[in-house]
Amino acid sequence: MQGQAGVQTEAARISNSIHSTIPLPAQTFLHEQRMIVIGAVDPEDRVWASVLTGEPGFLKTPDEQTVEISATPHPFDPLSQNLHVGGAIGMIAIDFATRRRMRVNGWVKGKQGTLVVHTEQVYANCPKYIQARALLSEKTDEHSPNVPHAQQHVPRAEPRAQAPSQVVRKEALTSEQQAWIGSADTFFIASSNTAGGADASHRGGRPGFVQVEHASRLIFPDYSGNRMFQTLGNISAEPHAGLLFLDFERGDSLQLTGEAQIIWDGERVAAVAGAERLVVFTVEEVLEVKGACPLHWQLIAYSPFLPAARA
Repeated sequence: MQGQAGVQTEAARISNSIHSTIPLPAQTFLHEQRMIVIGAVDPEDRVWASVLTGEPGFLKTPDEQTVEISATPHPFDPLSQNLHVGGAIGMIAIDFATRRRMRVNGWVKGKQGTLVVHTEQVYANCPKYIQARALLSEKTDEHSPNVPHAQQHVPRAEPRAQAPSQVVRKEALTSEQQAWIGSADTFFIASSNTAGGADASHRGGRPGFVQVEHASRLIFPDYSGNRMFQTLGNISAEPHAGLLFLDFERGDSLQLTGEAQIIWDGERVAAVAGAERLVVFTVEEVLEVKGACPLHWQLIAYSPFLPAARA
């Protein structure tokens, strides 16, 4: 991927920021988080992206190469069947308020009550394409330098009662799910590679940046990123991928598994503002869960890096 994009030199320089250990600032960041998105492979070699949440401290780092996650996936989430000792796992922790994110890839070394991960790749990503959101169940601090100015005047809201979970499985998207995806400004994507690694990443854009061609086919742009191509590199070697859409206001989740294909065609790519490539995703299974996430966010501002819409 790096060769085809002509960015080997830049990618080689950036790769120096990827480490197997977790620096102290990164450990602190993890300890503060309420949510983590996990990418893993199921017994049928399909890839899924799942979300786990908890109070600050549910992510622990007992040493510089271990992450402990004190959260258990719902029994209906594929993640409950995808985790096994020695299995590959990709994770991304993201703070929407500060637009900070960190990715951790490794393998599972324990799962008795607490998920224990041995890290092999640890690195931060830039804040590009992250929409700023305020976590409604937390009180904002007007004097905190880490809180965006736009967020400082968001009123505190009490946590909402979570409705009983409702699980819907389909082989294709319903019209309501298509509308959800068509209005989304954020999703997460999980991928894997033939060498046994897994990865989870974030994608953001203006509402409508994910095009729904029909009930089993999506197309979304690949914008300029860190030039490492962890996600697209995996897809080029192994097309299985998983997408996760969250309803940030209601706490519902929409998980898709299927196959992805990269489009380099200049004419098609040029028609999409800001796109350097396109990714076509073919849906194989859909899992919608009402009330999957107990956290709720309010949109504060779109990322200033989002491409301008074409006239």
